[in-house]
Amino acid sequence: MLDAEHLARIRLLRSDRVGPISFAQLMARFGNAQAAIEALPDLVQRAGGRAIRIATVAQVTAEVARVEAAGARYLFADDDRYPALLGHIDNAPPVLTVRGDLALLQRPSIAMVGARNASAAACRFARQIAGELAEAGYLVVSGLARGIDTAAHQGALRIAGTGPASTAGVIASGIDISYPPENHALQAEMGARALVIAEQPPGTEPLARHFPYRNRIIAGMALGTLVVEAAPRSGSLITARLAAEAGRDVMAIPGSPLDSRSRGCNELIRGGATLVQSVADILDLVEPFAGSRTQKVATPTNLYAAAAPVAEPDEQTRADVISLLSPSPVGMDELVRQSGLESGAVQMILLDLELGGLIERHAAGKVSLI
Repeated sequence: MLDAEHLARIRLLRSDRVGPISFAQLMARFGNAQAAIEALPDLVQRAGGRAIRIATVAQVTAEVARVEAAGARYLFADDDRYPALLGHIDNAPPVLTVRGDLALLQRPSIAMVGARNASAAACRFARQIAGELAEAGYLVVSGLARGIDTAAHQGALRIAGTGPASTAGVIASGIDISYPPENHALQAEMGARALVIAEQPPGTEPLARHFPYRNRIIAGMALGTLVVEAAPRSGSLITARLAAEAGRDVMAIPGSPLDSRSRGCNELIRGGATLVQSVADILDLVEPFAGSRTQKVATPTNLYAAAAPVAEPDEQTRADVISLLSPSPVGMDELVRQSGLESGAVQMILLDLELGGLIERHAAGKVSLI
């Protein structure tokens, strides 16, 4: 049963223009979700933006009922069971919906991604690697998509026989939606014997814009990401890039230069990714010392820690920051440097502008005018 504060957190997150970064900033600024919700109209008005839609109690109550009907539960970022490494990425999800064995999240994780139209040989190898990682005590994280994702989950499930399996599937839809349709049985088995994770609200279809957010969770949960087979400019390479940006290991399996499905992996290796030919290569990378795999799993960060007090920026200061923005994305460091303001003051102004619907956030902490 969720208490009033947890219900308010869901309500805040489901309100317009509130994403993971703005959610964390609001929580740090106001101390709790209810206070942040009450402050939203004034923040939007001060930014001169359009009125904001705030999720209602009735909408959140209906969502909670739908999550429970799917046999799932909520996992908040300040819960001890929240994936430790995931809490350290810049835009960590404030809340996840999960179905399955939460104890699996305490295991060190390796992400496995690759082509949806993967070759039969690559799928066989993915099943083998996933099974060996699971046997070694690792949680195999993937995206429950066709091809390599499916093979990775199958490998971890198969090695476990009929018992609990060491694999987690992160989906781009709501927890109650199966995608692709042919993986309905696999997703159900994962929910019963392993773990299924979703960030989107229940009932959400897997739209194209949701997949990069899904990919950041896959990369963020893991010590490293292994790309088994991928074409250039594929979603798997996005996941690899996100892993690298988070300071995680990136690994790839080489393939024939004559097969377009291997060119992405070959490019990763040429760019510095670790070449993997067996599970030993992975273990050598993430276990530099015997028995030390848990040493790399950090303590969960507190997304809701109170922010250091920052003086309210005056109108001229706000105007100065706005003048530095344009339709082209610019990074936080550049805004701080050009404005001469403290980071906290710039973040406060950007939060107000985001809630007012005047700016958009991009990858790597960049923002632009809408």
